Amino acid sequence: MSVSFDNSIRYIEDALFCTGPMALSYTDPDQKWIIREHFISIFQDFPSFKPSIGTFTHNDGTEVTLLNANGELCVSKDAPSVPLTIWIHEHYPQRAPMVYLESRNSMYPIYHDHPFVDYSGAITSSYLENWLSYKCDLSDLVRNLIKLFSYNHPFYDSNVHGCAHPSIVSKMEAMDRLKCAIFYDMKAIMAKNEEETMNLSALHAELERRGKVMETGISELELEKKCLSGRTMELDGGRDRLLNWLKFNHKNNVVDGEIDDIFEGLDKKSNLLIDLGANDLAFEDLMYALDRAVEEGVASFEVYIKQVRILAREQFFCRAKINKIESETKKNRHLLL
Repeated sequence: MSVSFDNSIRYIEDALFCTGPMALSYTDPDQKWIIREHFISIFQDFPSFKPSIGTFTHNDGTEVTLLNANGELCVSKDAPSVPLTIWIHEHYPQRAPMVYLESRNSMYPIYHDHPFVDYSGAITSSYLENWLSYKCDLSDLVRNLIKLFSYNHPFYDSNVHGCAHPSIVSKMEAMDRLKCAIFYDMKAIMAKNEEETMNLSALHAELERRGKVMETGISELELEKKCLSGRTMELDGGRDRLLNWLKFNHKNNVVDGEIDDIFEGLDKKSNLLIDLGANDLAFEDLMYALDRAVEEGVASFEVYIKQVRILAREQFFCRAKINKIESETKKNRHLLL
């Protein structure tokens, strides 16, 4: 045995059987001898590991003084070594050890979303999850981690999707490979679900925007409907008044001769406005008749354009005169007031 190995064993024995304030959190004598044997085994099989003592804090905040073995695993000649610290639980071997990846001592960061290493560096594997006190030990744990990290390195994406033949793959290794495959499948599914969720959120926002536009449009249509309803009631009232007037005058034989002769202006401007309004409506009727003539093939398009230009010009002058007379009338009414 080398001097380094002897020193490591002596260090373990002194630490385990120390009493007083420096005593460790291991109380059972038989447990201490089992820990000693397992440490001897790991130091023989993996000389890079060295013993140490430290304070370990559990998830519930409890602090205990425990032994640990720290060293580096060489999983492949082409890959960086993996620095580990294996903490021996105070109820070892009934409880599995706690294994951590010491990324602080490495120039490589932990690979994002690694299936066996979380953000704190804690390592999980089928071997640890199915730990049996009478069957498992530290050396076999390290061998399992070497296989685990050889096809799924913690410092970069080295996931190997190919599967070895069942006859040369142990049950634990097969479970780790299956867990790894399921992890990456779940990761892909979660990424796809996240993308679909974002698309649905964007679609939901767009539908809400369109809903608000539709609500605004409906409100405007309802307002327009109210305005049209009011205008319709005014027109109905005017129609009723006109029908009553016609009935009354026809009954009393007031309506005699042409209907146009019944309406007379109060002055020359009023008569001129009546004539101009009649001319304006006549121009509209003529242009409509020309449209029908072109549609029915009675008149050519050239004739239609020529006549429409003439009628449009005459209608323009007619409407200009109407606007001028109405403006003068409003101005005189304002002066009188």
